[in-house]
Amino acid sequence: MAAQLTQDRTTPETTPARPSVRSGIAWGVALVAVVLYFVIVAHNASSGVQGRIANPAVRGTPRPVSAPLGLGNWAAVWQVWAVIQLVVLAIVFVVMWRRYPKHPILLMVLASVGIVWQDPIMNWAPYAVYDPRLWHFPVTWPLVSLSPTVEPFIVLGYPLFYMAPYFPAIWILRRMQRRRPVESFVSRHPLLSLSALIFVIGFAFDAMQEIFLVRTGLYIYSHVIPFGSVFTGTPYQFPLLWESILVTTVMIPAGVLLYRDDTGRCVAEKLARRIHWGWLERKPALGTFLVMFAILNFAYLFLYGGSFALIRASGAATSVACPYPYPEAKVYDPQGQYEKAGQPGPYYPGIWSGWETAQSGRPHVTASTNGRCRPTG
Repeated sequence: MAAQLTQDRTTPETTPARPSVRSGIAWGVALVAVVLYFVIVAHNASSGVQGRIANPAVRGTPRPVSAPLGLGNWAAVWQVWAVIQLVVLAIVFVVMWRRYPKHPILLMVLASVGIVWQDPIMNWAPYAVYDPRLWHFPVTWPLVSLSPTVEPFIVLGYPLFYMAPYFPAIWILRRMQRRRPVESFVSRHPLLSLSALIFVIGFAFDAMQEIFLVRTGLYIYSHVIPFGSVFTGTPYQFPLLWESILVTTVMIPAGVLLYRDDTGRCVAEKLARRIHWGWLERKPALGTFLVMFAILNFAYLFLYGGSFALIRASGAATSVACPYPYPEAKVYDPQGQYEKAGQPGPYYPGIWSGWETAQSGRPHVTASTNGRCRPTG
């Protein structure tokens, strides 16, 4: 990211600014305040599985699934990693903003953070169930309560995920454009070429990362469509074709909006200039950010989330992750698939288990006495 920022430092809005001691102190105080806030909230929120999702019959956090490398508490590892990631991201962002204020890449970082408010919905849509031991937002918050179990702080690292494929993709595209004539496809259709590169890189990046994270028990996809999924029926089943394809519907707009043509302006800047609102015309950086924010939120809500919502409503996600790996929490079973497979309860349908999923609440099903989720011990 730093190299990309440096390449664009000559544009009018990215001229390096002289750092100020006062502004540095202000940023430092703000960063410390944010970190302390999340530490305090995390301490209060991670005091145990609470009310709506707690299984009162289980004490502690037993795990019926073996963890890779023999490490029993991967949740603690990922929490430490999340703190390091967020602190490093914040420091790098502050340093780069002071050197290249209002740079499109930095505005995209803010826009990527700005879609985090939708994450509870995006956990609901694809049945993403997080380990309740993770530091999380209070489960009583209305929007947060849409998540099947908890809404962890780790999702605040989204910019590193959704923007990551852009950097290798733009590097490859620039090399291809330099080595080929101006009549070539990559020069005549740079946005299509960049989209294709982000799709391939993003698919591979998401698959490798998520399969590993699911294998460590950070979260599970409790229900998946058998077709196009891998490791189906296990606690680490993963909807490969569905998740790794649909996630690129957010990665691609994020990358395309950052593409700079020979005018020196990125796509988001050019789109912002077409919005003829007087106050926005006087604040081009704000207009650029709003364009990024609106497009990313639209893609995340309607392309990614909407597609998974249709899968939920169709009832095609019939393969459940057995055994349910978080016994201290109720089994997330909005459509009765776990009970049919013999997984012991208590069951929890979650929020939006009615008309939002094309049903009227959790259906009454007959528990299987010999289903594949029935404990053998």
